[in-house]
Amino acid sequence: MGVAIRVAGQGDRELVVRLLDEAFQDDPVSGWVFPDAEYRRTTHHRLMAAFADAVFADGWIDLTEDGAACALWLSIPDEAHPADGADEAVELRELVDPDNDRVETIARLMADSHPAGRAHEYLWMIAVAPGRQGEGLGAALVRHVLDRCDREGLPAYLEASSERSAKLYERLGYTFTDRTLDLPDGPRMYPMWREPRP
Repeated sequence: MGVAIRVAGQGDRELVVRLLDEAFQDDPVSGWVFPDAEYRRTTHHRLMAAFADAVFADGWIDLTEDGAACALWLSIPDEAHPADGADEAVELRELVDPDNDRVETIARLMADSHPAGRAHEYLWMIAVAPGRQGEGLGAALVRHVLDRCDREGLPAYLEASSERSAKLYERLGYTFTDRTLDLPDGPRMYPMWREPRP
């Protein structure tokens, strides 16, 4: 049985932000950005809303028809580099949590590690409702775009936020790049690249 997938619209924003917030509350990277669990519960959604708004503006969000999972994608052209300067990282911190330098740090590190020089599809985030994880919804969302990448000869890129998630992406054809992204006194992220398959 297939998973019905559609492109989210602005009317789905609240659902998308809620999915991202719930799915990433216990993620190692979110825990590093917001170390205090109670503060994370009251503030984390603002970071997820900023990410969702950025993708609504410049990319697209795939959503399962039942609203249980979403994937945030950006199409990166070959001449572009997502790190358009430090200003975006500063703006993100000011928007989300002005006194939290880690919001800015994570944005800078991810932008600096992003590959440049080849057009690709960038999976920024994927979220599955906690009660629906393990059903294959995330894999279906990723395959939905990777099938098109294979047809069009486009590579794909992402940063896995844990070894566990990296292993899931390996099954979809992603491989580790030449270095990890190590957060200061925090967890390790795993930049991963996928060449298109014939």
